Amino acid sequence: MSEQILQYSVTNGIATITLNRPEVFNAFDDQQSYELQDALKQVTRDVNVRVVILTGAGRAFCSGQDLKAIAGAEKRSLADSLHKRYNPIIRAMRELPKPIICRLNGVAAGAGCSLALACDYVVASTEASLIEVFVNVGLVLDSGSSYFLPRLVGMRKAFELSTLGTKVKADEALRLGLVNQVVAPEELDAAVQEIAERYACAPTKAIGLMKKMLNKSFESSLDEMLDYEAYCQEIAGNSSDNREGVAAFNEKRKPVFTGE
Repeated sequence: MSEQILQYSVTNGIATITLNRPEVFNAFDDQQSYELQDALKQVTRDVNVRVVILTGAGRAFCSGQDLKAIAGAEKRSLADSLHKRYNPIIRAMRELPKPIICRLNGVAAGAGCSLALACDYVVASTEASLIEVFVNVGLVLDSGSSYFLPRLVGMRKAFELSTLGTKVKADEALRLGLVNQVVAPEELDAAVQEIAERYACAPTKAIGLMKKMLNKSFESSLDEMLDYEAYCQEIAGNSSDNREGVAAFNEKRKPVFTGE
């Protein structure tokens, strides 16, 4: 993967993926979208990765599609672009059996907002904001925003944010449940590192199963979820981490989870 478009590193079980087009606020061109797909495949395959941090270089998280990159180009199908470029990213994020932390360092707009909403945990700088900017160019929500937004803030607020293109600043995003934490810019790295280290030492298999359960819950009945809980609990109960957790509890020590 190109160091100029997307940066990728792994340290102590923590994979960091950085969108690296700061001169255009990390807006997506074709190359960056395909490289992010590749990075997500890589973290899925790498058994040493226990948690993922997704962020942007410079002052922005991601400003969505780079409209200048396609200006003057031959008319192309937006549906094809979504199917080939953005939808595989969102599916990979939600299907990844490991937590994804968004380091929300600045603006997340359009598809960039969708990208932030698709993460499992969001730590935002006080200088960050989210905006569903699609309506400003006569387009509709995409890249999963129509799925995530009403689930996070409710139908009426989701309608307002999407149809008025209202910018949500960090403190308001916290109140609405769009982010988990808000910290000063100089504290952002430390706050992200702290939660990443907690997940890197956590029972990864159990967390991956819980992520699947929560994904499934909105489209399932109580009876279906009770059965699915039993199914997942059987898997978790046969894991090495479960055996370690029980042993540590009985021995009155801190468990050392391996993610297996």
